[in-house]
Amino acid sequence: MFAIVRTGGKQYRVAAGDKIAVEKIEGEAGDTVSLGDVLLAGDGGEVKDAKGLTVSAEIIAQTRGEKVIVFKKRRRHNYRRRNGHRQSLTLLRILAVGEAKKAAPKKEAAPKEDAAPAAEKKAAAPKKEAAEQAAPAKKPAAKKAAPKKEA
Repeated sequence: MFAIVRTGGKQYRVAAGDKIAVEKIEGEAGDTVSLGDVLLAGDGGEVKDAKGLTVSAEIIAQTRGEKVIVFKKRRRHNYRRRNGHRQSLTLLRILAVGEAKKAAPKKEAAPKEDAAPAAEKKAAAPKKEAAEQAAPAKKPAAKKAAPKKEA
């Protein structure tokens, strides 16, 4: 089974076992990600409904692409600019093309909601403490130099 997936503004035809290089996706090597924006799915010569399908992939590595030289020039104006650019890429190994698991996202979403308020409370307290500590630590104003005596 194959699928057409959109990620990073580009479209890729993928099947189980394929390796692709896509725009950078957050995560470390070994993490599993799901690509939910499936545009088309098929099996052999027949096209299937892509609603509810997800593509699961494993991150192989975070790398950078080939260096691209950007050279700008305007004739007869002594204007030349040379820049280089290397795009950040993520190498993915496609594990499976199949149905979306509805129970798994709900379980992942619930702990994040519980953890978020606790994290906000913890994050708010150090800011107040830091502000209180910073106020008394101010240095006194520099003394002005004595006026010079005229002879």
